Amino acid sequence: MAIQGNNKTRSLVWEDEAHADSRFRRVQQGAPVSGRGLPGMPLEMQDPDGDDSRRVSAPRTPWWRPAGPWGRFFLALCALAVVSSFAVSVYLLKSYLERDARFRIAGTANIQATGLAEVSRADMLPVFGEDIGRNIFFIPLGDRRRQLEKIPWVERATVMRLLPDQIRVAVVERQPVAFVRQGQQIGLVDANGILLSMPAAMMAQRHYSFPVITGIDGGDPQPSRKARMAVYQRLVGELDANGQHLSDQISEIDLTDPEDARVLMPEQGADILAHFGEDHFIERYQRYKAHIAEWRQQYPKLASVDLRYDQQVVLQMVPGAGTYQAAVNTGDGQPAPSDADKAPAIADPPKPVASKPAEKKKPAVARAPASAKAAAKKNAVAKQKKRAEVKRIALKRSQHKPAPKSHPPSVAGQGK
Repeated sequence: MAIQGNNKTRSLVWEDEAHADSRFRRVQQGAPVSGRGLPGMPLEMQDPDGDDSRRVSAPRTPWWRPAGPWGRFFLALCALAVVSSFAVSVYLLKSYLERDARFRIAGTANIQATGLAEVSRADMLPVFGEDIGRNIFFIPLGDRRRQLEKIPWVERATVMRLLPDQIRVAVVERQPVAFVRQGQQIGLVDANGILLSMPAAMMAQRHYSFPVITGIDGGDPQPSRKARMAVYQRLVGELDANGQHLSDQISEIDLTDPEDARVLMPEQGADILAHFGEDHFIERYQRYKAHIAEWRQQYPKLASVDLRYDQQVVLQMVPGAGTYQAAVNTGDGQPAPSDADKAPAIADPPKPVASKPAEKKKPAVARAPASAKAAAKKNAVAKQKKRAEVKRIALKRSQHKPAPKSHPPSVAGQGK
């Protein structure tokens, strides 16, 4: 009996070995570990092993969100105290910075500038005239930057505060790209069409070597001047590509018409005006150089060359010499036209528009002198007739004039 009692209380060997394995298989097969979840059983059931870790607990309220009204009131009071403290601290710091003499601009020595070459400190310092003696934190840096960029030579500027009492200005000056002629004055102009003034002696010291541009007026709007300078930039860029520096052979460029860059080319004895248009500058320049000697030899009075056409050019003579049109070899392998072929093309073309007013004027000019002469002759004849009539009347009166009273007629007749 004792042995049986011991066997009842003691677990069997195969139960100890298979307990963990069978439990694991049931979990893999989806079976619950304990008897919970079976049909007809309550939802909550205490684990016989005493493991309550799987029990779902109710959500707790965060510590910063009180559940009761007194807790919410205390939280609002703390938030108000923090915000008030921050505002008071900012106010005290601002008052300190405003009244502290260490943050004031004492004089012009406190204003530093870099990048000045053509702009002097005398040109720059008037911009900061109102800031002398002012607190450094109350200087409007944006306004000062815009005022500096209104100086013609200043392209862009940067203004910074250096604590405790310094202002630093960094200036980038404009770079001239050409001379500009306005009347009898010669100045400079940059790529954006901004006109720059400089004494002639200073230009000589800088050793500037630019073409002279005409057709840009200071009264024109800045976008219009910028568009004209864009044509100039493309022209010079194509001519100077690959390090050729062909723009050095250009004397003057007229940009009055942005669609036609008229270039004054210096030649021996006279300058030739070449119409380059607004594109294909290097091609038209090479065509000009390839034929200019021939054109000048054939037409000694050549004044201008229009290169804006593909298969031909228009040659303009000096005033009174006529306008001619000649074909040129475009380099496509075809031979240049001979003199016999050129003869009909270069003949002075008829100008019906110009001839019609001339024909109308000739009769009018011829009739006007004839009528004037006839009128003058008629007046002269009339005057002669009048003079003859006056003489005849005077002679008739002199014959019938009575003798003087002191001499009686009888005595006068006896004397005769």
